[in-house]
Amino acid sequence: MENDWTKPAAVAIPKEGFFKDQEQQGRYGPIFPKTPACYGFSIIAKIIPGHEENFYEYGRNLAEGVAGTPDLLASLKLHYLRWNLFQIKGDTYFQYMGIFDTDFDKYTEDAVAIFAATGRSTVFENLEGFPKDWRTNAGAFIKFMRDHQCPSFMEYGEYPYVSADEIKKALKLKAAFSNMLDQMQ
Repeated sequence: MENDWTKPAAVAIPKEGFFKDQEQQGRYGPIFPKTPACYGFSIIAKIIPGHEENFYEYGRNLAEGVAGTPDLLASLKLHYLRWNLFQIKGDTYFQYMGIFDTDFDKYTEDAVAIFAATGRSTVFENLEGFPKDWRTNAGAFIKFMRDHQCPSFMEYGEYPYVSADEIKKALKLKAAFSNMLDQMQ
């Protein structure tokens, strides 16, 4: 069975980040493939010197935003985000890793929409070369992301191709079943 979630799966991805024989064009370039880990990307970009603390502050503010409005990022269909700061030859770089259920273009368009709707800025404003007109120019935002994308070359899924919504439904069913069994005792 194709995309069988009951068996772990791994896929090797070409250097280009997509399979030439399966290449599909999105609105802003090739669509990166859905893998056993779903969709995702890793952005690595240099931080504007002196802006490092902005990343920690933004992280705290985002965590507070999600605590106050749990569905703040729901339209992104996220599984996970991971942010890292690291040094290369004395310069600080930011790595943004995300796993989600939509293609790259839709994810970034949805992110821009969240920023516009909530009046939030983006932490990416602290990166060298990030477009000043990103709020009104989704194409420039996406081009920056694509230019700084570091394609993975192998992805693995313990429960491959399963969406975040499917996982939430399964956990709700598990909780309901546990509750029912508790009431029977």
